[in-house]
Amino acid sequence: MATTTLTMNNFEETIVQDGLVLIDFWAEWCGPCKVFGPIFEAASEEHDDAVFAKVDTEEEQALSGALGIMSIPTLMVFRDGIPLFSQPGALPAHVLEDLISQAKALDMDEVRAEVEARRAEAAEQK
Repeated sequence: MATTTLTMNNFEETIVQDGLVLIDFWAEWCGPCKVFGPIFEAASEEHDDAVFAKVDTEEEQALSGALGIMSIPTLMVFRDGIPLFSQPGALPAHVLEDLISQAKALDMDEVRAEVEARRAEAAEQK
């Protein structure tokens, strides 16, 4: 499966869909991005049940800024609209594969319950 290009216009609709969404924040001038890019592309070919998307931080500065992207490459992972992972740095292929497996194996009912419990706790503290 090929990667999708994300912009401010299609970001929200992409991450809220059911299933796994992996996003690579990158720039053309970034050496580590050039190392991670082919690893990300290869993983997209192996996992056609997930969305693999890329954000060019030079073209989408407002989106990158809104998400707090400070270093590139940064990988973000969402599942069923819930953010699961965000980390800067180029991951080796086996680490990316392990991350994808872990994200797919999560019990999302449990994750949703935990997210709701944290929201309720935060609301009580206000």
